[in-house]
Amino acid sequence: MTVTLLITGAGGFIGHHAAAAARRRPGVRVRTLSRRAMPGPEAVHGDLSDPPSLRGACAGADVLVHCATRIDGDPEAVEAVNDRGTRALVEEAVRAGVRRIVYVSTAAVHGRGPFRGVRPGEVPIAPASVTSRTRAAAEQHVLDAGGLVLRPHLVYGEGDRWVVPGLVWLLRELSATVTGCTALQSMIDVGTLGRAVVAAALSPAHGGGVHHVSHPEPVAVPELLGAVREHLGNPGGGAAVDVATALDRAAGSPLALHHLGMLTVDHWFVDDAFWKDLDCSPGEGFAAEFRRAAPWYRSFLRDRTAS
Repeated sequence: MTVTLLITGAGGFIGHHAAAAARRRPGVRVRTLSRRAMPGPEAVHGDLSDPPSLRGACAGADVLVHCATRIDGDPEAVEAVNDRGTRALVEEAVRAGVRRIVYVSTAAVHGRGPFRGVRPGEVPIAPASVTSRTRAAAEQHVLDAGGLVLRPHLVYGEGDRWVVPGLVWLLRELSATVTGCTALQSMIDVGTLGRAVVAAALSPAHGGGVHHVSHPEPVAVPELLGAVREHLGNPGGGAAVDVATALDRAAGSPLALHHLGMLTVDHWFVDDAFWKDLDCSPGEGFAAEFRRAAPWYRSFLRDRTAS
């Protein structure tokens, strides 16, 4: 029996890997939703910022895998895609008889922490940005339709332009690495996340509700900083500063303070139930997966510096 997955955001960071994982699964037919009219039977035209364009987009799909998100831009544009666009897409999926809806959200809907060993439902939704607020609204549309919401925290690997590049930028801004950080971060490599999203979309053991999706072992900040130094050079130079000094140097830069939060505030989310019955491994863990991704990061950072 063939299962048809309609995937949104397949040209993006997570959606690209989800679509690739789906295409490797036997018995799965992939369709992708795109704002641009594309040739071929896989392509479905539809723009989340233009709800009428979504009419008929879900026809023939068994499962909707919604990975599309607008992260930046003016608040109205972000809300149009993440909130109102998701609502319209979910309504269309329900109208078309799609039997399962999976939405890839973010643990950032909980706010800025600290969170240590938090399980689904243990802390409130308290988004601290327009992007997170509108993604929380999108979650509710999916949950109201009986769908499944997946919340990764830090996603790294090929295609990551925010987590590790942001950390490298911070260390360069500080002209130092940061010592004395003990924070724990939930992380997952994007390849594993893509496979997990598809496995959850096809799994009879996972109905609606919310799951945290990260590797079961959190990453301690010293391990994260050590991997950056080992594989990406030493972006902070040879100097080291403590947290208080780093915060002082970052004062006045909201972006730097945001990235420092990754080093100094726990964001550790737990959800053993997600992996227990899933036909998907959580991966080898941070050290091995970061080593594999390092050549891509080096190339990306080199090209960005050159431009």
